[in-house]
Amino acid sequence: CFLFFFFSSRRRHTRQRSVSWARRCVQETGINAEYMGILKRIMEKRVFNFSAGPCCLPMEVLKEAHDDMFNYKGTGMSIMEMSHRNKEYAKVWNNARDGFRKLLGIPAEYQIFFMQGGASLQFSGVPMNLLGEKKSANFLVTGVWSDKAATEAANLCKVNRVWTEPPKQYYNIIGEDKWKIDPEAAYFHYCSNETINGLTYYDFPYSAVPATMPIVCDMSSEFCSRPIDVTKYGLIFAGAQKNCGPAGNTVVIVRKDLIKKEKIMKITPSIMNFEEVNKASEQMLNTPGTWSVYVTGLYVNYMNKFGLKHFEDLAIARSKLLYDAIDSSSGYYINKIDPKFRSRQNVVFQMAKGEAAEKKFFAEAEKAGLIDVSGHRSVGGLRASLYNAMPIEGVEALTKFMKKFMDENKQARLTFTFSLGFKKKKKKKKKKK
Repeated sequence: CFLFFFFSSRRRHTRQRSVSWARRCVQETGINAEYMGILKRIMEKRVFNFSAGPCCLPMEVLKEAHDDMFNYKGTGMSIMEMSHRNKEYAKVWNNARDGFRKLLGIPAEYQIFFMQGGASLQFSGVPMNLLGEKKSANFLVTGVWSDKAATEAANLCKVNRVWTEPPKQYYNIIGEDKWKIDPEAAYFHYCSNETINGLTYYDFPYSAVPATMPIVCDMSSEFCSRPIDVTKYGLIFAGAQKNCGPAGNTVVIVRKDLIKKEKIMKITPSIMNFEEVNKASEQMLNTPGTWSVYVTGLYVNYMNKFGLKHFEDLAIARSKLLYDAIDSSSGYYINKIDPKFRSRQNVVFQMAKGEAAEKKFFAEAEKAGLIDVSGHRSVGGLRASLYNAMPIEGVEALTKFMKKFMDENKQARLTFTFSLGFKKKKKKKKKKK
């Protein structure tokens, strides 16, 4: 009975916080008050989603997508049923692209592609489109995803890893004075935020890369979370499913002067060929993920109401709250990342009591409505992803749960020790002969 009421209470408190958050969303975003009842009923059943992707989405975006599901803007069909060559869908497509151009300040000399295959497909797509007559590419490997990108590119060219003696575990990033750059390489690749390892390169030293060498950045898990200077890059790519949409849409931003036939490898499939995609009507060479692009457009419109500085401030506040909880736990929770490289998007941490305690934490967190806080299967531990739509209430709920879990498990250990130390031994009765 105690356990039933204990977990029921946790869920009830999570629902109350969710409803409070929904009410605040109505006030801040200007959603019509008539939707409050609907939002309240929805939020009573929703959880806080800390998944590394797909991400949680703003309620305003979900509500608009819900309204358009069956009859998009009076067309008599769902947005999911609409042909990508339909004039109405062309507006949807261009709304998303124009939204990104406004949000990120993308100049006219850059082209925006919406592609499929996830950011991982660009691990091959980038070298296929940028190598030209060059035989090599520079890679700064700072974690799992940049390592995967380098490994994939090695199938197509010589990969020069500029960090020549990387550590087994990435807790910081080597200074640019120790990089070994190949000056003849076609481009320089790095990942600005390592989703699995939980570290971010906030102040990339652009001047350390030769001025004529394009810088390529995989921004997937921090894309649209803070302002950037697009002109510093030759190419940016990112999966939308972290901070700006659902899974199924990959955003590629490429400088137009890099889209050249002579740079593209002959083996490049047309669907990955930037020149072919660029020549296609509306840059749609084949049927895109129409629904994914549509919801991404809604999300970008939502973000444009506030601007990226607003979302950067939220990211700083959310991550500080969680890192403070970890750092103040007297070693019960551990984050080993150098503070200046700590990710605001993906907070990774371990428990001093080990894997068994982490599994228990994960299971109890899920019962409390805090979903997907387990670490990536390749590194273990715990991870909370704090993307743009994660409300501050979600992080508050998590930190309170962490404190309660720590206190309860410490108390359980003390009680167990006490019972062992002071339990009276029963005297054995002598058997009568």
